[in-house]
Amino acid sequence: MDLKSFVYASLSMMLVCASPASHAQDIARLDQIVRSYVDDRNFTGTVLVARDDKVLLNKGYGHANREWSIPNGPNTKFRIASITKQFTAAAILLLAERGKLKIDDKISAHIPDSPAAWKDITVFHLLTHTSGIPDLTRFENFPEIQAIPTTAARSIASFRDKPLEFTPGERFSYSSSGYILLGYLIERLSGQPYDRFLQEAIFTPLGMKDSGYDRNAMVMERRASGYAVTKAGVENAEYVDMSLPYAAGALYSTTQDLLRWQRALYGGKLLSPRSLKTMTTAYKDENALGLEVMDRAGVREISHTGHIQGFRSFIGRYPATGVDVIILGNLDGRPGAALMEGRLAKVAAGGAVVLHSELKEVPVAVSTLKKYEGTYRLMGEKYALEVRDGKLWAGGGGRWPWQELQAQSESMFFYERLKDTSVEVLRDDSGKATSIVMHNLGNAIPAPRWDD
Repeated sequence: MDLKSFVYASLSMMLVCASPASHAQDIARLDQIVRSYVDDRNFTGTVLVARDDKVLLNKGYGHANREWSIPNGPNTKFRIASITKQFTAAAILLLAERGKLKIDDKISAHIPDSPAAWKDITVFHLLTHTSGIPDLTRFENFPEIQAIPTTAARSIASFRDKPLEFTPGERFSYSSSGYILLGYLIERLSGQPYDRFLQEAIFTPLGMKDSGYDRNAMVMERRASGYAVTKAGVENAEYVDMSLPYAAGALYSTTQDLLRWQRALYGGKLLSPRSLKTMTTAYKDENALGLEVMDRAGVREISHTGHIQGFRSFIGRYPATGVDVIILGNLDGRPGAALMEGRLAKVAAGGAVVLHSELKEVPVAVSTLKKYEGTYRLMGEKYALEVRDGKLWAGGGGRWPWQELQAQSESMFFYERLKDTSVEVLRDDSGKATSIVMHNLGNAIPAPRWDD
C-alpha cells in the first residue's frame, strides 16, 4: 500500500471508529463555526454538511424574511446564482450522451447565424470559460438592464457583435455570456425550453422537488428574500429579472435538494463515468465544466460559488473524505459563505480549526519583530511590515491600509478585526524574514521581499 492509500485508509478507520460522543462534538463544532459568522452579522441562510451517507448539520440561521421574522430552515428555497452553471454543463453532457452534439463541436454547427468571430469557438470553450466572448455582466449598461425582462436571443444579441477578448482556448475568463449561449443550445438541440429540459432530465429523475427555474412573478412557497448590507444598514436587495441570468444563474434550490444533486452526480446516477470525468477535470486555472477543481492544503475540492443580488452560495465536494458542504445565504455584501466553507469541511473530516475569537496573542520580543521589517510584493503591490511601539504593523496603502498585527506565535500573525486572514513570516537561519505568506480564505499568497 502506498503512502497516499495508507493515509486515506487510516482516516477512514478513524471516522468509522469515532465514538458517539465525538460525533456529537463534531456536530456542535460545525454549528459553532456557522454561528461565529452569524453573530458577526456576516451570514444568514441555511448550511448543510454531510459525510458519506450521514448528514451532520442541516440548519437555518437568521431570517428568510426579515419583515415577517420568518426563519430560514432546511427547506427554504434560495436563488443559487452561478451554481446553476453546473446544471447547464450536465445538461449539455446529457445531450452529448444522447448523440445530439459533441463537446468539441464548433458552435457555428448548431447556431447557423453565428458571427464570423465565433467560427473557432467550440462547445467545450463555452463550458470552460475559454471562448473569449465578453461577459455581459461586466458591460457598462448592466446595472440598467438587470431589471428588464429579456430573452436568451436578446441577451445573445447584446454581445454577439462585440470583439473576442482573446483567441478561443488561449486562456480562462469567466463569462456568463458563454453559459447563456449553452442554454440557447440546449433549447435548440432538445426542442424544449431550458427549464423544462432540466426538469425532465435532472430534477424529476433525481427527486429534486424543491428546485427549478426562478421567475419573479411566480408565487413560491418557502422562498427566501434577498438582502444586502449597505451603509444605511440591511436593505432589500436590488431587483433583477431572472430572465437575464437564465442558464448562467436563474435556478433556485434548497440545501437538501443540492445534497441529492451531489450524491447523484458523483455517485454516477446521472452521467456516464466518461462524462463525469470530463465535467470534473480542470482545464485552465482550476476550472472544469461549471465547476472549480482545486487543492486546498493538499485536499481536493470540487466546488462552485454563486452570487446574485441578495444571495451568496457555495457547494463543495471533497472526494478523499466523502464530505459535502452546501451553503445558501440571503445576505449580500458579507463574505460569510466564502469564509466558513473550508473550516466546515475540515471539521467534518475529523480535523480541528481555531476560530478567530479563539486566537490568543502571545508576546514576541521587539528584537525579533525588527528582523521582519521591510517591504514585500503582495499581489503586485507594496506591503510593508514595521515595528511601532513594540508591535508589528502592516500596510502600504491601496488595498492594504495600515493595521496592527497580533502575534499568534513568533512567525504567525493575525488581524484583530479581519477574520480568516493571517500573515506568516518565513525566516532564514539568522531569524531575518526572507518573505511572507498571507493566508486568506484558505489560500496561501506568497510575497517575496520587494527588493529581491
